[in-house]
Amino acid sequence: MTAPEVRVVEAWHEALNGGDADRLVELSHPDVEVGGPRGVGQGAQLLREWVDRAHIRLAPRRVFHHADTVVIEQRADWRSADTGQVTGSQAVSSVFVVRDDRIARVMRYPNLADALSAANLDELHETRSA
Repeated sequence: MTAPEVRVVEAWHEALNGGDADRLVELSHPDVEVGGPRGVGQGAQLLREWVDRAHIRLAPRRVFHHADTVVIEQRADWRSADTGQVTGSQAVSSVFVVRDDRIARVMRYPNLADALSAANLDELHETRSA
């Protein structure tokens, strides 16, 4: 049985990859904290703007979970807004904090080791490979 926190993170990925900004915002706290290589910000509007601007798809690979924290190793594909063609790909990992069945925080890291370290998790917390 999949933990509720993992199910929320999976639904978040589905919304992101489907380009459904409304659903993504619905799955996130209004003051969601969002961060990555370009900095950290807060709020549903920032999340919505990021979805519209980034044109990113995140394919989950491995899942790590403990309490309210979920780390996902992902393949990131960035796509052209004009053609939809992939313009860049790389492996990344994200740390999600889930509170009240909504994403309260999502931070992207350049690799799994950094994400696990930031979340105070390790390989023993792996729940499955996606």
